[in-house]
Amino acid sequence: QLHLVESGGGLVEPGGSMRLSCVASGFTLENYSMGWFRQAPGKEREAVSCLGHAGIKYVESVKGRFTSSRDYAKNTVYLQMNSLKTDDTAVYYCAANVDCATPPYAWINPDVSWGQGTPVTVSS
Repeated sequence: QLHLVESGGGLVEPGGSMRLSCVASGFTLENYSMGWFRQAPGKEREAVSCLGHAGIKYVESVKGRFTSSRDYAKNTVYLQMNSLKTDDTAVYYCAANVDCATPPYAWINPDVSWGQGTPVTVSS
């Protein structure tokens, strides 16, 4: 069974940085495409980044500011967030079995397994 646990969220000032971690268990990271998503208060969950076998993709709103990576030895994926804005405030979720070959709006699908999320608040 795929199990994901995110950590690293909290409060940060605008312009600051934060790194999120997602530890995977019950499966081997190398065999799955992974994704980062977020859900702001009162809004639908949206895609942030997709870590596929062919490479890593980002949605336009975070390009140049966010960097995703994965450590197969630790079975962990990361999301490094720089130049944070108040609009980045959301609960951030890690997901497994994301189809990175599809457009970002299709990354959320019934086959995806989710972590519990970690809240990120960008505020002064």
